Amino acid sequence: MDPRTIRHLLLLCALAAGAAGATHDERGALIDEAREAVRELQQQVGGELRREYELSGTLRSVMVCKYLAPEVSSTVSRRYGAQVKRVSLRVRNPALGTADAWEQNVLLEFDRRLAHGEKADHIDFAEVVKEPQGRYFRYMKAIPVAELCMNCHGAKETMTAATQAQLAAEYPYDKATGYQLGDVRGAVSFKKPL
Repeated sequence: MDPRTIRHLLLLCALAAGAAGATHDERGALIDEAREAVRELQQQVGGELRREYELSGTLRSVMVCKYLAPEVSSTVSRRYGAQVKRVSLRVRNPALGTADAWEQNVLLEFDRRLAHGEKADHIDFAEVVKEPQGRYFRYMKAIPVAELCMNCHGAKETMTAATQAQLAAEYPYDKATGYQLGDVRGAVSFKKPL
């Protein structure tokens, strides 16, 4: 069996073990719902980023990520009755983008999968977990570094002085630079109580 098939079988086993009593259709519906929420968030934020970049370049793009992305995350979260947010191991905004322990483990696994040849835009993972507050369906979809991302997330030496200054002013604890095209920059995380 190829590694991708094995991973999918392991995912289904994890879901089956964690979601005792849930049918295959219910698990499939949860995965579909999470993917739709992630797609919604990425399309809205990505569309606004492209629009602002075309209008005024990198400086306005930074503001989209700072102000619009959390707003969109909040709206999508309410619509799906879940927590939907962007997380990373190398955060730009520690208050909003710091991954919890489960998310950190999944992000580390995403990096391993990328190193073994998977494309970042195809990497995702889902699992039902039991936490002290109850059972949750959890899903993460990798955020690949695209050409547009490189303006603010690439090597600092390639950024304009104005972009570097704005990032320093807006994000004094920024760790989200130095990426290369195709890297996993982080993930969109979906967490729904069951």
